[in-house]
Amino acid sequence: MQPLVLASTSPFRRALLEKLTLPFTTDSPETDETRRNGESPPALVRRLADAKARAVADRHPDALIIGSDQVACVDGEILGKPGDRDNAIRQLSASSGKTVTFHTGLCLLNASSGRAQVEVEPFDVHFRDLTTSQIERYVDHERPFNCAGSFKSEGYGITLFSRLDGRDPNSLIGLPMILLIEMLGNEGVALP
Repeated sequence: MQPLVLASTSPFRRALLEKLTLPFTTDSPETDETRRNGESPPALVRRLADAKARAVADRHPDALIIGSDQVACVDGEILGKPGDRDNAIRQLSASSGKTVTFHTGLCLLNASSGRAQVEVEPFDVHFRDLTTSQIERYVDHERPFNCAGSFKSEGYGITLFSRLDGRDPNSLIGLPMILLIEMLGNEGVALP
């Protein structure tokens, strides 16, 4: 099998990829993540997933390289990482009673052949109607300051939702595993 490289420093993506029990290394992609004028959220994550994979390709010319990027949107606006408590509370208040759509771009680049498979996996998170005290309690417990949308679905964040809709809940964590397994299969990597 070709070497497998995750073009990411995310501990969450790393933990997901470890579930496949395939040997892999990580490499930090240096990419400009600025959104282009008029670029839709799906187009943005598609472009950035591809750019992240290509950013490390020169250092791994024989590898299969995984690039991924994600944005969360509510009411057509992209939710970034909140950075602090006040912004997290603001984001979650704006999401209360609404649907947040996550768009996760995934690229599997075969650096030796140049073939790139690039897809976008959507996932909808339906929020319950939340009180300010529920939001504050959640933020103080989870401290989701480095998470797009201000929550961790794999943790206490599940208490915020009324419903989840999508093919792969791993998409919420930043790496759509079902899609990745399909892409790896297309490159001849057999998984049970």
